[in-house]
Amino acid sequence: MTEHQETTKHLVDLVSVATVLGTLTSMLPAIAAAFSIIWSIIRIWETKTVQGWFGRKGGSDAIDE
Repeated sequence: MTEHQETTKHLVDLVSVATVLGTLTSMLPAIAAAFSIIWSIIRIWETKTVQGWFGRKGGSDAIDE
C-alpha cells in the first residue's frame, strides 16, 4: 500500500474519532455516528489479527508480512 493511502486512512480515522466525540456531546446528528461506527468496523475487520481469526490471513488479498 502506498504512503498516500496510509495517510488518507489515518486522516479518515481521525475524522471518525472526532465524529464520535461530537455525537457524544450532542453536537452532531446520530447519522454521523452511524457512518463513523461503520468506518471503525471496516478498519477493525481489515486488521491482520481479525483476518487471522477468520482464517483469511494468507489469502490473496493479504498484505505481505
